[in-house]
Amino acid sequence: LTLSSLFATHFFDLLPHRSLSHLPHCEHSTMAAPMDQRIQVPIDDPNADTEWNDILRKHGVIPEKPPSPTPMIEEAIAEGRRLAHENRLEGKDLDELDELEDDEDEAFLEQYRQRRMQELNELTKKALHGTVYPISKPEYSREVTEASNNSPVFVNLTSSLGTNVESRVLSELWKQAAQEYGEIKFCEMRADKAIENYPERNCPTILVYKNGDIAKQVVTLMQMGGVKINMLHIDNLLVEVGAVPESDMRVAKRRRQAEDEEEERAMGKGIRQGNVSKSKAHDSDDDEWD
Repeated sequence: LTLSSLFATHFFDLLPHRSLSHLPHCEHSTMAAPMDQRIQVPIDDPNADTEWNDILRKHGVIPEKPPSPTPMIEEAIAEGRRLAHENRLEGKDLDELDELEDDEDEAFLEQYRQRRMQELNELTKKALHGTVYPISKPEYSREVTEASNNSPVFVNLTSSLGTNVESRVLSELWKQAAQEYGEIKFCEMRADKAIENYPERNCPTILVYKNGDIAKQVVTLMQMGGVKINMLHIDNLLVEVGAVPESDMRVAKRRRQAEDEEEERAMGKGIRQGNVSKSKAHDSDDDEWD
């Protein structure tokens, strides 16, 4: 029997069940407190895992501890790993699936191959465009506004000046996007031809039409990487407006490639920094011997 248990046993034996009137009066004792007052019990930390706190909880002096979040966290982590394992082939194209023949179950791979082939066939059927449409003002209503009732239409309002680097970069990406996303209509028009007196400083401007209305507009590429804009930014825009799902194999593949490249850069940077540190340490040792 520990000292805490011994003390607690006698302490709680002294506690009145209904009344404190039978206890002798003591000027400095909290045991003779009025019936509407609680007896003060020394508690350092009610949340601590101590024998004393366990005794107090048992007698209802302090509330029970809430359930530990650790099991719930561990369960969430385990569920996340399970889903990641089940979906490890999501977004991979046929070439990437072929590279995994030695690592994955053939029946499991074949299931994903069939799914990818079905997705590719559906994309091929929907690929009605595949090129950037240069449009004029008289064509705008038909080619953009009305066409957006069937599927989203993306319009690049270009600069009239050849010195606008952002506009030139976006025009090149527009061609690549139109080829990769043949099911989506990409149009292009000089901004000053589309909107009279449109400010040159606002070029390029991206307009996204859906159901006959402008769903999103991007004025200059400031929020999309500026002159460093790439297809990742275009992918994100397509996903944002709902033109393609985030699980689209083209989006997923490019993101994986970007993550792999970032990891390689980080590893290379770490190796270079390590070599520099070793070199400095070597130079320092040489200085000490000089």
